[in-house]
Amino acid sequence: MRAVPRHVACVMDGNGRWARRRSLPRTAGHRAAETAVIDVIEAARAAGVEWLSLYAFSTENWSRPSDEVDYLMRLVRRVVRKHAPLLLARGVRCRFLGVSDPRIPPELAQDFDDLTTLTGENRGMTLTVAFDHGGRRDIVEAARSLIRSGTPAGEVTEAVLAAHLPFPDTPDVDLVIRTSGEQRISNFMLWQVAYAEMVFPQVLWPDFRAPHFVECLQAYRRRDRRFGGAPTQPNGEH
Repeated sequence: MRAVPRHVACVMDGNGRWARRRSLPRTAGHRAAETAVIDVIEAARAAGVEWLSLYAFSTENWSRPSDEVDYLMRLVRRVVRKHAPLLLARGVRCRFLGVSDPRIPPELAQDFDDLTTLTGENRGMTLTVAFDHGGRRDIVEAARSLIRSGTPAGEVTEAVLAAHLPFPDTPDVDLVIRTSGEQRISNFMLWQVAYAEMVFPQVLWPDFRAPHFVECLQAYRRRDRRFGGAPTQPNGEH
């Protein structure tokens, strides 16, 4: 096993509960999450993680109250603009997975495009922000793309379908971290997480910091990844 997972994906969960425990509005939890995001990006870089994916906004999140959604759009735009110079300086290549819903403010979509272009030549860690993302939708769109391409059914393999997914150069996820203790995928990168190890720390995302991230990496190192094969650990433990 690699000492460090090549691709780590984080489901950033617990903002609302963090705020509620402090008798604050949910928006306060989203605002507090910014520090955790930057800390995890820095921790992943320092650890040698090559690909980091963050689940920022799902296709299902559109069902939240409109004032909360509007706040999130404004907050994400501020965060993107604020930290663009840091990401560029750190050699982080940024891109955004999803971003197809017309309800996304045009100025936010433009900021996503600008950051993608700004950091496109970076050769350090690749940061993928899943925004307006749904794993099932990605697979459906890949199937539609295959049909449009005229690929015969007998020629469709896993590799062929994967080549029609968004960002097909993205490697499979090695480690999924979901904070707040919840234990589900929530439609996140469904194709890529097929054989991922999963860690569910109890800490809420706004309180998640570099030491927590490192603990998750250490938990990954203790796993015996078999990909359906026979155990490599004595007595088949782990």
